[in-house]
Amino acid sequence: MEFLLSSANGIALAASLVGIGFAAYQLRWVISQESGNDRMRQIASAIQRGAQAFLRREYRAVVVLVAVVTLLLIVLGLIPGSGMSLWTPIAFVSGALASGLAGYIGMYTAVRANVRTAQAASKSLNSGLRVAFASGTVMGTTVVSLALLGISLLFLLFASQLPAREAVSALAGFGFGGTSIAIFARVGGGIYTKAADVGADLVGKTEAGIPEDDPRNPAVIADNVGDNVGDVAGMGSDLFESYASSIIAAITLATLGAGLAPDKTLAGQVFPVLVAAVGILISMGCTFLVRTQESATQEMLLGSLRRGVYTASALVALAVVVLGLALDLGWNVVIATLSGLVGGVLIGYFTEYFTADSYRPTQQLSESANGGPAIVIIRGLALGMFSTVAPVVIVVVVTLISAATGGLYGVAMAAVGMLATLGITLATDAYGPVADNAGGIAEMAGLGKEVRTRTDALDSLGNTTAATGKGFAIGSAAMTALALNAAFVTALMGASADAGAAILRIDVLDPRFITGLFLGAVLPYLFSALAMLAVGNAAQRIVEEVRRQFREISGLMEGKAEPDYETCVGISTDSAIRQMILPGLIAVVVPIAVAVLSLIGRDNIIGQFVGPTTLVGMLIGALVSAFMLAVMMANAGGAWDNAKKRIEAGHLGGKGSDAHKAAVVGDTVGDPFKDTAGPSLNILLKLLAIVALVIAPLLATTPLV
Repeated sequence: MEFLLSSANGIALAASLVGIGFAAYQLRWVISQESGNDRMRQIASAIQRGAQAFLRREYRAVVVLVAVVTLLLIVLGLIPGSGMSLWTPIAFVSGALASGLAGYIGMYTAVRANVRTAQAASKSLNSGLRVAFASGTVMGTTVVSLALLGISLLFLLFASQLPAREAVSALAGFGFGGTSIAIFARVGGGIYTKAADVGADLVGKTEAGIPEDDPRNPAVIADNVGDNVGDVAGMGSDLFESYASSIIAAITLATLGAGLAPDKTLAGQVFPVLVAAVGILISMGCTFLVRTQESATQEMLLGSLRRGVYTASALVALAVVVLGLALDLGWNVVIATLSGLVGGVLIGYFTEYFTADSYRPTQQLSESANGGPAIVIIRGLALGMFSTVAPVVIVVVVTLISAATGGLYGVAMAAVGMLATLGITLATDAYGPVADNAGGIAEMAGLGKEVRTRTDALDSLGNTTAATGKGFAIGSAAMTALALNAAFVTALMGASADAGAAILRIDVLDPRFITGLFLGAVLPYLFSALAMLAVGNAAQRIVEEVRRQFREISGLMEGKAEPDYETCVGISTDSAIRQMILPGLIAVVVPIAVAVLSLIGRDNIIGQFVGPTTLVGMLIGALVSAFMLAVMMANAGGAWDNAKKRIEAGHLGGKGSDAHKAAVVGDTVGDPFKDTAGPSLNILLKLLAIVALVIAPLLATTPLV
């Protein structure tokens, strides 16, 4: 038995190290490509400095939180009878370091690949695609490899030092650490990127009538920096946490016996680790399938990315069948895992349908721009709301299938299956900001029209893959949070063979449970409001600064003077760092506060109002509310963006027309929807769940009913 555990983790360690080596090879290849002329290198250097300065300040702020939480976990571990392990803070710090490192490596690569993509695009469309996608591959492979490496090492260590339940409880600290970094990376990066983007668009495009990425716009460098700190570093940390937490949830539920026979516990523990290991290797191989030809249309470009993702999904499905049957887990667990894999592909497809300009929803949205900005906003909101139906139905079906076939363990494995191809799925997402930056550099450096046409094609493809990636991230976050919630309730109730019976002991009419549902449901709205206000406040400062420079710098509009880019970069950085703190703290403090009140109220009147049942209700309420709100925001924002780009491609009068100005307004409204508030909700619902799982030992002796 111990041999199986060590062998499986050994395979996972080997796959992780191969993945890290592959990412290093891809990074070296990207850096070896030509970086263009002096002007291109000068622009790229400014973007690099801005991105690195922001990340340094962000990580300095996050280190304080990590230190405080680590100290708190140590204190709890030292309290006799707390049920908390002193190994938990070690796992927490490990998760935080791994998540931060993954985000940094992805951003480091992206800010160097952008100028090389622009230069490669001067040769051919396929050359530009290869460089941009290779940089995305570094991000995707690094995220999955570091996550699996950390989980494998820690699980081997904890399993040899602790009883099984304590080992998996301590392992949850790794996911907690990753989420703590992700919440600030996503919120802070999202505030930065959208403040700069909105400010640059409102003054540059709408008021001054100059093109996007025009070097005369003082906010253009900040806008390009934001693409990297928000859509690369932030997305990487986000999906690192989903990936790690889904595996941890599956290991936890296998250990607690939720949905598995007692003699299948060990096989259930190693199955998610092996699926993840095989997924890394398959994703790496399938990245070589992504290539195109010079005269490729958008459909052909998208087809090249789909070829890699769909091939990886098919091969992982085959591997799941082989591994599940080899471990004697049976077809039930295999079907549960495959349901998640298929569900992830379907969520990506429907997200693309509602956001890509090759389909009717976004085409109709662009046509509504003839009626003015108000109609664009109304139609965009309606599109976003309508688009929630398909992902919700998919998650419902996946949950029902996985629970019916594999119990709560099956639900967790569905989340693992959905994320098994993350290496290549994240690569297609992280590719987008690099292509966007490449287009900006081409515009600012005055490269030829042919180059800009190629970078525009790559950028348009990146918008579609980014929207699809956000849909996938939201769906996987919902499944991961569901698995974590199941692990929390199972750990809280001490269920052994059948966790389903234990869950039924919660009284759904208990006022504490109902109030928990309401509190959980309102949290995503409060969180989103704070994030949107932060973007609005920061964007207002950018707008005022850009207007000031246009007004006061003589010769700026004529192209005879250089704008002050650094001031806008500084405004975005300061605003993002200051305003990311409150939303991030809410996600950490609220579940802990409910848990503390539950402990205090064990033997007094407080227990009549707050208890562990309140926390369970809060987790469920937040999951349902955040999932639908995130889908609505992400898809509405993506559709507004692509509707604008469709007009810029020559429809309805093209750039500068009244329809274009209306679409720009819709796009600026959608920017904080799709790149700040919406994606950040993924981490909110996962952070609530992982915090609850970490503190479950403290609440285990408090009755639910």
